[in-house]
Amino acid sequence: MKPSLFTLAVLLAVPPPALPAAEPAPVEFTVKPETVMKHDDGKFLWFHPRAAAIPGRGEAGPAVVMTIQKHLKVSDYYSGLHVMMRPSLTAAWTGPVLPPELDWRPQPDGVTISVADVTPGWHAPTGKLLAIGCQVRYSPKGKQLDDVKRAHQTVYAVFDPKTERWTPWQVLEMPPGDEFDFARNACSQWLVRPDGRLLVPLYIGRNSKEPFSVTVAECRFDGAKLSYVRRGNVLRLNVVRGLCEPSLVAFRGRYYLTLRNDLRGYVSVSDDGLHFPEQQPWLFDDGAELGSYNTQQHWLAHSDGLFLVYTRRGANNDHIVRHRAPLFMAQVDPATLRVLRRTEKVVVPERGAEMGNFGACAISETESWVTVSEGMFMKDSRQRGAEGATFVARVLKAKPNKLARLTANHVSD
Repeated sequence: MKPSLFTLAVLLAVPPPALPAAEPAPVEFTVKPETVMKHDDGKFLWFHPRAAAIPGRGEAGPAVVMTIQKHLKVSDYYSGLHVMMRPSLTAAWTGPVLPPELDWRPQPDGVTISVADVTPGWHAPTGKLLAIGCQVRYSPKGKQLDDVKRAHQTVYAVFDPKTERWTPWQVLEMPPGDEFDFARNACSQWLVRPDGRLLVPLYIGRNSKEPFSVTVAECRFDGAKLSYVRRGNVLRLNVVRGLCEPSLVAFRGRYYLTLRNDLRGYVSVSDDGLHFPEQQPWLFDDGAELGSYNTQQHWLAHSDGLFLVYTRRGANNDHIVRHRAPLFMAQVDPATLRVLRRTEKVVVPERGAEMGNFGACAISETESWVTVSEGMFMKDSRQRGAEGATFVARVLKAKPNKLARLTANHVSD
């Protein structure tokens, strides 16, 4: 039977099925590993190294500041914040030194106030470097306390490259309400918008015992004081400890948020950096789970591609606590929010130590860094080759990173 003219018209009006979106083109990179220092005396380990570039202060490139702390052999017990400096990308490191402004603050009742989980970053509009982390209260034996209201808050210090001086730690004052009684930016990448405002991801809650939620705070910075302006919506997950240690990046006009949970990592994307849809689990492009859990993930953004740095299961690493080594880096499809398995590379190899507390940042147009120290917490760490080393994995791209050129600040990290 011949189709009627009406049937033909309907068939012609039906659009052809949409073609699947093309995967982003792979961005080639190589990794140049460097060992900054080694320390394994049984008394402390260097931990939480994170770097930031200071544009125009180095010789033919940026100077680099790296913040780092002593892990004092008790879980999550850290010294004051130490600083290392590299006057150029070819110069030797100086430090670590402990500026008095960044040291412990002993209290009359025996409590020690300190900071932890710090991420430094450049604020181009004011020409200052901000170090943002969380305030902690320690008992005499190094236990983190939740003994007073708002014990766990976000804190910051400011470094002026012209005077080479730090300010003392200050608390980011949050609005009233018990939802901010616990409000931490910790092990988290924050960014600077083109207008100079900061977007600071926080994990929040009424206390340290209930599952945490995540929001992003918009803040203003005048070169001395960081002030809360407003927050976006709240992402929640009532699974074990909830969502924590969020990291944020800007890429091609959108904002990408990665989140830690005890069972798996999650991701979400936003048009304004404040309002995010419900998070989804991190997956490879073949649909398999990424396998990153109970550990932070961080971003590296290049003008030609978006990357995630992470740890995961399934890498012959069952002997590592929480599978926190090696450190992988892979490209992310910004449309599907999936990790492209074929682009995955090891950026810091596993040597018997855990490496879950790391940093990732853009340094120049030609390179980004992944920074990490070896956590010597397993009985056989030394036998497997770990030395308590602090590493810089210099990620070198074949093409210049236009994001670094355009911003010279923390927006592309």
